[in-house]
Amino acid sequence: MRVPLSWLREYVDLPAGETGRDVAAKLVDAGLEVETVEQLGGGLKGPLVVGQVLTIEELEGFRKPIRFCTVDVGRANGTGEPQEIVCGARNFSVGDKVVVVLPGAVLPGDFAIASRKTYGKTSHGMICSGEELGMGDDGTHGIIVLPPEHEVGTDAIELLQLVDEVLDIDITPDRGYCMSMRGVAREAATAYGLPLRDPALLDVPAPNSYGYLVKVEDPAGCDRFTARTVTGLDPEARSPIWLTRRLQKAGMRPISLAVDVTNYVMLELGQPLHAYDRSRLDGAIGVRRAEQGEPFTTLDGVKRTLDAEDLVITDSSGPIGLAGVMGGANTEIADSVTDPETGRVTGTTDVVIEAAHFDSVSISRTARRLKLSSEASKRFERGVDPLAASAAAQRTVDLLVLLAGGTAEAGVTELVAPGAPRTIAMSANHPDRVAGMEYGRETVVRRLQEIGCDVYGQDELVVTVPSWRPDLAEPNDLAEEVIRLEGYGNLPSTLPQVPSGRGLTARQQLHRRVGRALAGAGYVEALSYPFLGEGVFDQLQLSAHDATRQVVRLVNPISDEEPALRTTLLPGLLGALRRNDSRGSHDLALFETGSVFRAGKQPGVAVRLPADRRPTDEEIATLDAALPAQPRYAAVVLAGAREQAGWWGKGRPADWADAVQAARSLAVEAGAELVVRQGQYGPWHPGRCAELLVTLDGVETVIGHAGELHPRVVKAMGLPARTSAMELDLDRLAAAGGEPVRAPRISTFPVATQDVALIVDATVPASDVEAALRKGAGELLESLRLFDVFTGEQVGEGKKSLAYALRFRAADRTLTAEESTAARDAAVALAGERTGAVLRGA
Repeated sequence: MRVPLSWLREYVDLPAGETGRDVAAKLVDAGLEVETVEQLGGGLKGPLVVGQVLTIEELEGFRKPIRFCTVDVGRANGTGEPQEIVCGARNFSVGDKVVVVLPGAVLPGDFAIASRKTYGKTSHGMICSGEELGMGDDGTHGIIVLPPEHEVGTDAIELLQLVDEVLDIDITPDRGYCMSMRGVAREAATAYGLPLRDPALLDVPAPNSYGYLVKVEDPAGCDRFTARTVTGLDPEARSPIWLTRRLQKAGMRPISLAVDVTNYVMLELGQPLHAYDRSRLDGAIGVRRAEQGEPFTTLDGVKRTLDAEDLVITDSSGPIGLAGVMGGANTEIADSVTDPETGRVTGTTDVVIEAAHFDSVSISRTARRLKLSSEASKRFERGVDPLAASAAAQRTVDLLVLLAGGTAEAGVTELVAPGAPRTIAMSANHPDRVAGMEYGRETVVRRLQEIGCDVYGQDELVVTVPSWRPDLAEPNDLAEEVIRLEGYGNLPSTLPQVPSGRGLTARQQLHRRVGRALAGAGYVEALSYPFLGEGVFDQLQLSAHDATRQVVRLVNPISDEEPALRTTLLPGLLGALRRNDSRGSHDLALFETGSVFRAGKQPGVAVRLPADRRPTDEEIATLDAALPAQPRYAAVVLAGAREQAGWWGKGRPADWADAVQAARSLAVEAGAELVVRQGQYGPWHPGRCAELLVTLDGVETVIGHAGELHPRVVKAMGLPARTSAMELDLDRLAAAGGEPVRAPRISTFPVATQDVALIVDATVPASDVEAALRKGAGELLESLRLFDVFTGEQVGEGKKSLAYALRFRAADRTLTAEESTAARDAAVALAGERTGAVLRGA
């Protein structure tokens, strides 16, 4: 919400010396988020005056149309003589009043104006457009043409209100009333302790039976509808300068008088409005739910297909507006058109004004589904004051009568669904208990009254909430209002006492060790959102029956493109890798640990736990039962160089072995024995995929996969070539670890090394051979490492040679050659028994 300081002063008598930054500081203390304070007209220096075009000479021989003009600027140039100016714009004529900047002036952007020769003429100044003066786009992209009543020589800086300060406020969803000058003025008045001139306090005629006919079929979706009619509007009437400038400062583009007035009143009071061309309406106005698949063309010319939940405004011909979002093209206010032969101007002369209050949830869902966010929908989503509708309609009528010469019809239509003000019961000391400091009843009552509440009672207060604060629903909301107005900075800083004897749980310790281990291996942690779109499963080449496709869908997703909770960490990590690669970082190693969400067979419904007391064990158990399973996973992705090239060597690219090694390092941290076998699963290359297994309850269980991604996955997701990845279930890995990790016992005796080369069938996994060697070598084996794999004619067709280095060491003595050889032979014998391995060369 952009708030011009000059406009704000109309409702609050701010101290004369207060700057925009001073006001911003006060509003920030009151809880609003003021992002910037923009200085309009900064560095602007006159003379900048109103001029009248006397003559126009078209200059020939140039690539673009150029005009040499003489302009009357009165005595502003010191001589009273016409000013000669060269200009390339075409949207003005002889006799028009324009804005002229004279030599010696400085425009925004430190653009100094001086007399200079151009296109064979000397130009003494410039005829200005709105963009050159920092006014923004007025829709013409041309010279500012002023109304004829402004006198030549008038100071244009003051006339166009070019010098001002604008506060850009980020309105949070719970402060929807501040999406209006009225709401921000109320906050400013409270912050300064000054009275508020409420622009909604207008004399509004009572509803009667001869207003424009309106029928509301869905009072739950539309609980208030006000309709007023203005006739006899002048089609040639244009928005005055003060109105267009306020719209521009607030970030809106002037369009036409009727539209500008409705936008102005929306900014002023926070009530969205819509004006219909009465001549285009067919019968009574209605409010109903749309029919499923019903077509409708909005003001932007886009034909849309409606849903049965959408709320629409109708007449006898069908939908004429998407309630609370955007009007329809078929009842749009017509632009004025001049007949070239008769000079007669035609356009909209009679309008019907709509000021209604719609259900915020319904409007939010419609705007999000259609991806059609508008100024109106932003306000209805956050909550609009229902009692402001009649005042907004009256304000619109008054402005149209004043500025367009219209006549307000006596008929007033106002349909209101039955309802009562909301009340909240609260202890007078509740804010004290929430804040941890004593305010006292008088302060609590005074602060609540300042925000518009009616308060009754002594120790137990009954608070009637104002109509413009739909966010106030329970005692904690009222306590927050008292605390923020008293100042968050005044709250005492009290550190919580840490209970002794408690530290991180074993699960938390493992997560930290995993993070440190991966960071130490050169991986960078990347945190991604826990949402995904189901189309990513097709990109990952997952089968139709894969359990990963069973997702938990959100009722109100942040993005319609990602409406489900993630069941794998890979989409988020791969997205981060792709973004970094596209920005020039090609050597990447990223990791993430986080929860994934597994849908149960019967989705539960979560209960809302109480906030005024500790939930019971049964309530907590009911909530837990409704939640999906949330195991914690760990994943890594790699691309580019794993080791950089330099004077020390050529370096090497990241490959599938690095992804497997990441899994091994996590197993070490968990104290688990990880089995790595060749596997095949969805996203991974079938020939470069490792299956990760652990033993749980005596059964080998697959907990993840690692390796190089399939080329089709790489192409579908726009990843670098040969991208590798690993993902495993961290909770299952921890369960397989059992006892805490213990530091190895270091022996002071020398090591005995024995190498063996075994020939096995090519289909035998190296992990099976390794497991047999470990089992057969016994307790003397310190480590086992596969250092060579060989295939060829020397070992025979369908065979492979696996060469292992075995290290033997005893804790209490130096091993003899006979002992180490015996251990080696035992290992080879068991490997031969289990896998059919034979010593190479035997």
